Amino acid sequence: MSADAERRALWDDTFPRHDWSTTPLREHYDVVVVGAGIVGLTTALELAARGCSVAVLEARHVGAGASGRTTAKTSLLQGTRLSTILDQHGPELAGQYLEGNRAGQDLVRGWCARLGVAVQERPAITYAATREDMDAVTAELEAGERLGLPVRARGTGSEPFPLVGAVELDAQLQLDPRELLEALARQAADDGVTVRTGVRVTDVHGEDDAVVTSAGVVRAAHVVLATASPVSDRGGFFARLEPQRSYLTSYAEGGPFPQGMYLAAGSPTRSLRTVPTREGEVLLVGGNGHVVGRSDSEAHEARELVEWTARHFPGAYATHRWSAQDFHTFDHLPHVGPLTPTAERVLVATGFAKWGMTNGPAAALVLAAHVAGEEAPPWADAFRSWSSHELAGAGEAVRTNAQVAATLVRDRLAIAGGAKDETPPLEGSGTVVRDGASAVATSTVDGVTCSVKAVCTHLGGIVRWNDLERSWDCPLHGSRFGPDGTVLEGPADEPLAAAPSPYRDGTPEETDADA
Repeated sequence: MSADAERRALWDDTFPRHDWSTTPLREHYDVVVVGAGIVGLTTALELAARGCSVAVLEARHVGAGASGRTTAKTSLLQGTRLSTILDQHGPELAGQYLEGNRAGQDLVRGWCARLGVAVQERPAITYAATREDMDAVTAELEAGERLGLPVRARGTGSEPFPLVGAVELDAQLQLDPRELLEALARQAADDGVTVRTGVRVTDVHGEDDAVVTSAGVVRAAHVVLATASPVSDRGGFFARLEPQRSYLTSYAEGGPFPQGMYLAAGSPTRSLRTVPTREGEVLLVGGNGHVVGRSDSEAHEARELVEWTARHFPGAYATHRWSAQDFHTFDHLPHVGPLTPTAERVLVATGFAKWGMTNGPAAALVLAAHVAGEEAPPWADAFRSWSSHELAGAGEAVRTNAQVAATLVRDRLAIAGGAKDETPPLEGSGTVVRDGASAVATSTVDGVTCSVKAVCTHLGGIVRWNDLERSWDCPLHGSRFGPDGTVLEGPADEPLAAAPSPYRDGTPEETDADA
C-alpha cells in the first residue's frame, strides 16, 4: 500500500470527481446550502423541486466530508441505536426516528434507481463477538420487534471472525457514496441548482441576508448549514455535540468474504461490508472510534484494524486506510431545524452518529418542508433541533463539556511547562512547542516543513497532530486543519495563522512565556 493510499478513501479511486469550482455565482438565491454531502445535495434537490432558487457552496469538493468517506450502509438496523433510543425516549420518539430513517432510505433507493447508481441489497447484522455482548444484541432484537421492524435472531455462522449471536434485518442497502454524490450533484445542476466547490462560507448572519464567502457575498432568504458541525454557530451546537473520528480499511483477495453488513454490538467496534469492483470483491473493515484529537496515534488505530483483518482473513492485503468524522448528540437523536430557537432563516442538520445515509435524506425532507412553509413530516419531532427531548442527554452533556474544559486547561499547562524538541519534526510528524507568547505547531509533510499557530481558531484549544491524516486536530470540538493551517472540518471557519518557525539553527527558542 502506497503512502498516499494510507490517507485516501477507497471511494477516491472508484468513481471520477467532477470539478465544480468554476460555476458562476449569482447575487441572490432563495436558499444557500452550505456543504455538498448527502444532506446538502438532497436538500437542494428537494428545494429545487419546490421551485426555489438554490446554491450549494462547498469549501473543498463534493463529498469531502463524512458522506464521501463513509461505509455507505443505508440501513434501518443501526448497531444498537434503536434499543438505546427506545430506552432513553420511549416508543413514540423511537418509532418516529425509525420512520424518519425509513423515509430517508426510501429517498436514497429512489434516487439510485432514477440516476442509475448501483446498489446491493444485503442483510444488516448487529452481532455479539463475545457472550458478554449478547445482552445488547437481545435488546436490539426486542426493540426492533416492538417497533415493527422485521428483525430476526440468529446464532453462530460461518464467519471467520468471532460471532456468538446476532440480530439481522434483510434487504438493506449498500452503495458507493462517491457515485451517488456525484450523480446527485449532476442532477441538482440539471435542475437549476448552482453547485460551486472551492468556496468557503465564513458568515451567514450578515446584514440584508448576506452570506459571506471566500468568493464574495451572496444573499439568501434562507441558509441551510449541512456541514456536520455548524459554522457561524449562534446556537452553541459545538457544546451539544461530541466529535467522533473512526477508521476504515479496505482489502483485496483473502476471500470469499461474508455477504452482509456487519456491526459489532460491543467494544472494540468492528464494521464490515463488501464492495464489488471491476478487479473483484473488496472487503471494508472499520472501527476504533474515539473523540477527535484524543488518540495517542491515529495511525495505530488504523493499523490495529489491518492486524485484526490479517488474523481473520489470511491472504487479504490492505489497499486503503482512511478515517471519517461525524458528530453524536447526547440524547442520540438528530438535530434538524432552526439554528436558534427564535430565528427561522438559518437552519442546521447534524448529529447523525455515523448513520447519515438515512438520517441525512430524512433531514432534507424536514428542512425542505420548513423552508417551503409546508407541514412537517409526521415523524419530524424526533429530528427537532430544539426540543425538550434533549434533556434526556443533559447529564452526558455536562460530563462531556467538563472533559472539554479539563482538556483545554491540561493542554495549555503542558505547553507552558513541557520540554522542547531540539530538531524539527521528521517526515509525516508534527510537534507543538512554546515560542515566545505563542504555541506553535510545526509539521513536515512531503518534505515541506510548515509552522502555524497551535491555538484553534474556534475556542482556543491546543491542536494535536493526527499522524494518519497528517492534520492538526482540536481535541475540544473537533475542528481540523491542514499542515498549512487550512480549515478541513469545522466548527472553526478561520484557518490557523502562519507562524515563524520555532526551530532556529536547529534548536527551538527557549522562553518562559505563557502559551
